[in-house]
Amino acid sequence: MSENQHSEQAQDSAPEGVQIQDLEPGQKVDASAVVAGVDVPQDDEAAAASAEQSDQDDDELDPLVEEGEVAADYLEELLDLADLDGDIDIEVRNGRTYLSVVTEEEGDDGLDMLVGKDGEVLEALQELVRLAVLAGTEQRSRLVLDIAGHRLARAEQLRELARRAVQSVRGSGEPVHLDPLSPYERKIVHDVVAEEGMHSESEGEGPGRHIVVSANG
Repeated sequence: MSENQHSEQAQDSAPEGVQIQDLEPGQKVDASAVVAGVDVPQDDEAAAASAEQSDQDDDELDPLVEEGEVAADYLEELLDLADLDGDIDIEVRNGRTYLSVVTEEEGDDGLDMLVGKDGEVLEALQELVRLAVLAGTEQRSRLVLDIAGHRLARAEQLRELARRAVQSVRGSGEPVHLDPLSPYERKIVHDVVAEEGMHSESEGEGPGRHIVVSANG
């Protein structure tokens, strides 16, 4: 075999991406010549370990994921103690963790006891969950807890309340003072008023803090 033929044969058998030039007859390809860009297969166990470590690193980089898991564990223990059935959904969006406790049993009002009249028990439970997150992560939490769809229904009521306040201001030109709301509920109203092109601001302190809707800032 000629020198050129031997070189061409070696080039064909080399890994993709490796350039072999001017090989002497009988010269072998050194494994160290394999350059970046050539995939080296990993065994299944090593690949699985690498993927698991990557997932762990992602979770460690996201404190919202961690607080959601801590909160879910706390809620599971609470449901067990109260002998209540419920599924816990965790969602992270817009820089905040949202937890929902729902049940597939129609007509089951067991979770209603965790909501209470006008959501008073739910608000207290949300604060307990936030404290559990603080104890477990040493980070303050702004997570939002919903049970049996109460907050979803309440959010729609607040949107309608905000729209009625806007209509009243447009008709009379006079500011409208709403009843006191929680910070989360006030944000819902503020967003709707802004979408309607009107102005709103919070007034008062503590439990009496409420929103005033007006035509101008």
